[in-house]
Order: sequence, then structure tokens, then C-alpha cells
Amino acid sequence: MTQGSSPASAAARTAPQSNTSAPAVRIDGRRPDQLRPITIRRDWLDHAEGSVLVEFGRTRVLCAASVTEGVPRWRKGSGLGWVTAEYAMLPRATHERSDRESVKGRIGGRTHEISRLVGRAIRAVVDYKALGENTIVLDCDVLQADGGTRTAAITGAYVALADAVSWLKKNGSLRAGKEPLTGSVAAVSVGIIGGVPMLDLCYEEDVRAETDMNVVCTGDGRFVEVQGTAEGAPFDRAELTELLDLATAGCAELTAVQRQALGW
Repeated sequence: MTQGSSPASAAARTAPQSNTSAPAVRIDGRRPDQLRPITIRRDWLDHAEGSVLVEFGRTRVLCAASVTEGVPRWRKGSGLGWVTAEYAMLPRATHERSDRESVKGRIGGRTHEISRLVGRAIRAVVDYKALGENTIVLDCDVLQADGGTRTAAITGAYVALADAVSWLKKNGSLRAGKEPLTGSVAAVSVGIIGGVPMLDLCYEEDVRAETDMNVVCTGDGRFVEVQGTAEGAPFDRAELTELLDLATAGCAELTAVQRQALGW
């Protein structure tokens, strides 16, 4: 944490809301095309080179970026850096307590899947050569889950990564003139509920969705990953296009929140 700052004083940023007149049909009163309140608080931890508490409504994820000089053995001597991610949930992040995976003695398939997703998403905007032989590990821990934990993790992890890169620059650990970040990345969920496409699903919406999708986009609107499943009923091409349009608009709003939080 920077000197003189604290979680209580860290700037909170809220996503701008659309002014369209879509009907308010959702359980929390939002329009179908409306994000939940989005808050990003930087410098949440004292020791991490970058840290963020990100909130998508009642979903809260703590993202920490840790810098290590050097790279994994298979990367040594390449002149290239490495960025990876780990995702986990607190035992009582959900309605009922779940056992810690460390106690179970194995990491669950969902945890592996989301960890890989966060890593892939973040690496899409990293220049390994500019990073040099440094490793950045992003730890994303869900404090409270109300839907969209993986998308919140990606959105928050990017901001933590940006602060870690700034730390590397200030400490002279990067070659002059090199910029490891080639852009930004954010993610949001979309789905179809009762035949209506909706943005940024909370848990109660997610479990009722006929179609559920997670979309990762760069700050300039390109797709990094699209994960979509027909949970209750198949969807057609027109519905897919509508969901992707909804997601890209949502990611654009999230990008604006990220930039505001970073002071860019």
C-alpha cells in the first residue's frame, strides 16, 4: 500500500449507467442492459506490489499481484517474463460453508478452470519481452459470491497487474522505454432469462438463466474469450449476437471504471 493510503481512503469508482429505456424486469430493479454497482479500491493490502478489492454488486473479490524476480525453469534464459493467476473462494463466501480445498487435499476442477481463465485473460495484454525475466502472480480470492466471481476477478486482476507493473518501473526493474501492458482487459457475464438478454447476472439470475455466457474483452473491444452454454434452452444466432453486443457494451463500461480507478 502506498504511504498514507488505506482501504478506507482508497478511491471507489462506480460504473456509469446507461440511459436507455429498457424495462426494469430484474429482481434487483436493474434494467436488462445495466451493470451492478461496480467499485474498485486499490492498495487494499500492505505488502503486495498491486492489490485491489473489486465489487460487482454483492460479489467481492480481493486481487493481489505479487512480483518475483526471475521466471519458471522452462522460461529461464529466454528474456521473457511470465504472468499467471490463482483463484480461490473463502469457505463462507457462499450461502453454505464449503471445505477449504487445502483440507480436501486437492484443487477442484472449477478452481483450476477459473484460475486458467484469469491467467489467459490477463496474458492477452502482456508483452513478455518488455516484462523481462520477471514473474507476476495474480491471486484472486472471493470474499463473497453473488454471481460473476470469475468476471470480477479478471476485471480486478488487471488493475492489480497495472499497479504491479508501475512498481517494477519505479524500482528500475524494467528496461527503459519498455511497456509490458499492450492494452487492458475486463470481463462480464450475460445471459437470457425468461427470453430476455441480461447483463452482469447476480446469483439468483444465473441459476435461472436459459443461456449463460462469460465474455472477456480488451479495452478496444476485441474478444479474448467467450464461454457460452445453453443451460435450459438452445439459443440462435440472433440471440448470440445480442448477447455479445450486450457484453461488449458492458466491458466498455468496465474499462472506463478501470481507467478511472487507475487515474488514467
